[in-house]
Amino acid sequence: MTPDGVAVAVMIILLFPMGYFTLASPAFLLVKLDIQPVAQLLRGMFNAHFLVMRIAGVIGALAFLLDGRLVAAMGVGLLAALAIWGRRWFMQRMDDQLRARDAGDAEAPRRLRRLHWSGMLGNAVLLVALVTSIPYVAISA
Repeated sequence: MTPDGVAVAVMIILLFPMGYFTLASPAFLLVKLDIQPVAQLLRGMFNAHFLVMRIAGVIGALAFLLDGRLVAAMGVGLLAALAIWGRRWFMQRMDDQLRARDAGDAEAPRRLRRLHWSGMLGNAVLLVALVTSIPYVAISA
């Protein structure tokens, strides 16, 4: 058995932004989200993460399709679809809470924190799934 170069490249392309987000997002747990620049920075980090995952997922799915690995392409394509759909859903909710906070809603920072936790949890679940799938896609017979 030898490592498959396409699969290893796709996994690295996907693992890099997910790993970065995993390391960068907990820092926001140390600050209050009722501070406007902090909340805007958190919003920007999530927005960038979704955009990068969309691009990485599409590139990875196309690479697997061109390599003839339909199951792996569908898995990575699902990841890209989650990034495309999830960005719209997540950012809408984050914007709603930012507007509520700006309007004086005292509970909005708590709801922002819940969104933050859910985004970190979602990324962690996808990261574990991706790492778990490496032995199945990275080694060719």
